[in-house]
Amino acid sequence: MKILIMGLPGSGKTTLAKHLAPMFNAVWINADAVRKESNDWDFTEEGRTRQALRMWTYAEEAVEKNRNVVVDFVCPTERTREKFDAGYTVWMDTIKESKYNDTNTIFEEPTKFDFRVTHQEADMWAFLIKQDIIDKHGNLGPHR
Repeated sequence: MKILIMGLPGSGKTTLAKHLAPMFNAVWINADAVRKESNDWDFTEEGRTRQALRMWTYAEEAVEKNRNVVVDFVCPTERTREKFDAGYTVWMDTIKESKYNDTNTIFEEPTKFDFRVTHQEADMWAFLIKQDIIDKHGNLGPHR
């Protein structure tokens, strides 16, 4: 299963992912790590599209290997979220704007999500999200 943790920069996506990924023995894909590996810090529309495609590709590769995957990245528009096609989406609604005006300008609040996080307390939210996923999708269990 692909679990997407999305929201504005500074909302706590990475911190939550660090807690949630081990709960499902999931591959964790972090946007900053992927940008660093690709040496691509281009935040134009073209650069963001390229990054979203990389994130999707890495997630799909993990799923094809029968792994759960937790992906944390801004995923700023309804279109990018639809194309990412997560099995479960967490919206980090913990801040109203980030320190990056260009991201604030293009960010669209999601209309579809499975879980909304309203304040930063990652260990508590990870537990609640895990339970919600199990309730909705069954125990994903460790994959090999």
